[in-house]
Amino acid sequence: MHQLQCQCGLVRAEVDCRGTHNRLICYCTDCRAFGRFVVGLRETAANSGSDHPILDAQGGTELIQVAQSKLRFLQGEDQLLAVRLTEQGMIRWYTRCCHTPIGNTMASRGGAFIGLIHSCLTHPQLNADFGDKVAQLNTNTALGTPKPQQHGLFRVISSFLWLLISERVSGRYLQSPLFNADGSPRSVPRVLNAAEVTDLKKPV
Repeated sequence: MHQLQCQCGLVRAEVDCRGTHNRLICYCTDCRAFGRFVVGLRETAANSGSDHPILDAQGGTELIQVAQSKLRFLQGEDQLLAVRLTEQGMIRWYTRCCHTPIGNTMASRGGAFIGLIHSCLTHPQLNADFGDKVAQLNTNTALGTPKPQQHGLFRVISSFLWLLISERVSGRYLQSPLFNADGSPRSVPRVLNAAEVTDLKKPV
């Protein structure tokens, strides 16, 4: 089991690291906007301290994609909050207590996966638990030059599709800890307005 926790330790969880997963850095503007959103919350709350920055120097976010059914919260589930960049966008989960990003899911549990964000993971164990092969995606929207070189796309897509199919066929997707029995998210997502999103996506 790989251990997860928020920066203040109030939220703790574990994820089964066996089986299908992806490790990648995403440079898309949506992931970057979410990272900036959380940093803004920390600054507003005068809680800017963090062991690990959310975004790298070129605006990328390192993620571990696993099945939601492999995630189990040990404490602090009541601290989970969610946000969406648009009405139809992904649900992006973070904590109320110290504004630590947890991960990204589709709008329903049928999406089956969660992209766990590195800032809630146990960094010394990442290579041992998830391997050292890190794909780089959406590099065309990375900040600065030269851009990182995209690689690993086929491997990520193949693993992702297998994860979705196997979770759906087995019915394990129903075991998501982030969605209620009726399929609704455990925390009603706040939807950002267009002006907020535009500001979060500005090049720096």
